[in-house]
Amino acid sequence: MRSDIIYVGGYLDGEGGCSILEENVPKYQIVKDYITNLIIKNNINIDEPLPTESELMAKFGVSRHTIRKALDDLENEGWLYRKQGLGTFCADRNSVKSYDNKNIAVITTYINDYIFPRIIKGIDQILAKNGYSILLFNTNNRIETEMDILENVLTKDIRGLIIEPTKSALPHINLNYFDELKNRGIPYIFINSFYEELNPSYIIQDDEGGGYMATEHLIKLGHRNIVGIFKSDDNQGLNRYKGYVKALRKNNIKIKEDNIIFYTTEEMKTKPKEKIYEIYSKWENKPTAIVSYNDQIAMWILDPIRELGYNVPDDISIVSFDDSDYAELSNVKLTSIIHPKEEMGRLAASTLFELIGKGKKAFNKPVNICIKPEIRIRNSTKEIELEEVL
Repeated sequence: MRSDIIYVGGYLDGEGGCSILEENVPKYQIVKDYITNLIIKNNINIDEPLPTESELMAKFGVSRHTIRKALDDLENEGWLYRKQGLGTFCADRNSVKSYDNKNIAVITTYINDYIFPRIIKGIDQILAKNGYSILLFNTNNRIETEMDILENVLTKDIRGLIIEPTKSALPHINLNYFDELKNRGIPYIFINSFYEELNPSYIIQDDEGGGYMATEHLIKLGHRNIVGIFKSDDNQGLNRYKGYVKALRKNNIKIKEDNIIFYTTEEMKTKPKEKIYEIYSKWENKPTAIVSYNDQIAMWILDPIRELGYNVPDDISIVSFDDSDYAELSNVKLTSIIHPKEEMGRLAASTLFELIGKGKKAFNKPVNICIKPEIRIRNSTKEIELEEVL
């Protein structure tokens, strides 16, 4: 038996983002969502005034009956209260009612590809055993989309939240939504990375250890001139970079700034390939190995490598991360640091249930789990003589 997985409040647009749907949604529900989003987004305090019935009728072009139905529902749910002749006011949000629906919200950066379906599968395995449903969202690694989704999630009746943070290496503007979850006693747990400002519960992989392991594997094979490709707007990328640097230093290998390629989410389909083409077409002392941020990037950089007439692993060795399906898609089977995927999903769900059982006390002692890295060796790496160069 599996849980219900519901893609809520949005659809995948052309770039995989989440956009709000209003088709087939009752008019009063649209008004309700607007008011709850307004309260959350503007952090409206208890006893502060809300839009009047007339203002809402003008904004939405609906009848007074529709507006009053929306306000009646919100008053019954604890969002607001009304005083005859004075207007509508924000209630104490701690009084917002929960209807004990068995819903868990899951927010990931992506849904349809790469390692994410298997993470969601792991979550679903645990939720299904407990009769819970998944409300599934994706941010496409966009901060503003994450904001919209968190606003949406806070209007839902959920018991908890599992979230992969968006651009976790950057200062964040969405922290107040997590404060709102805490105020309501709704626990949340991060996967893959986390926002350090929150001191939250999280389940991550030891990415620094993985970066060290990947680089050390190449060093043991005789490589000394090693390119590193890392994502700069997620903590995973920065931590893998730290491990790469640590391995080079420990082995007394000079760190070459030109050997390090940083890219952002928006650059991931272009910059790594362009820089690899530049390195292997123009440099005299060409690197013999590459540490790639993940399997997806490793697959993409195979194009310029082959175009320039080089072979993996005979000319260039590659180690990447995640041990995804990409690692076995092509003739080059990638040596890759293993991402726990389904195990991480199962751990996230089971840990979240523990937090739910503790109520508001769950925020006093966050659960922090860091999974040790392992490497799966395939045929994308090769031992070389120390003096060997391209």
